[in-house]
Amino acid sequence: MAGWAGQDTRSAMHELSLALGLIGQLLALAEEHQARKILKVRVTIGPFSGMVTDSFSFGFDALKQENTLTRESALIIETPDPEYTCLQCGNCFTCPAGHVPGPRTFTADLPCPDCGSEHCTAKGGDELILKQLEME
Repeated sequence: MAGWAGQDTRSAMHELSLALGLIGQLLALAEEHQARKILKVRVTIGPFSGMVTDSFSFGFDALKQENTLTRESALIIETPDPEYTCLQCGNCFTCPAGHVPGPRTFTADLPCPDCGSEHCTAKGGDELILKQLEME
């Protein structure tokens, strides 16, 4: 069965579940700081998180309507370029956006820029981090 943006339903439900968790976190922070409104939410979604950012954004936009504190909030999603570590020389480097070689390793067409080794591994990149919250 197809979900949002051509995803299968399980994958779309994953993004919706994460968006629901974020909304819960935002509401708790708003209560803690006695905020009347959440204006801006900035998150980082790692390039290896497996999340479809459009589906996450869609889920957030749908769920934010259920609470007056979040109704007007703007979601800003940052996705950093993937980082890798060379297992041969220890060099850490960034892969250009749009050229993610494989799920967790480099392929022969993009070796370590320092030593040329093809034995590189992804460094993190599976996170969902609340970076900034603007409230009033």
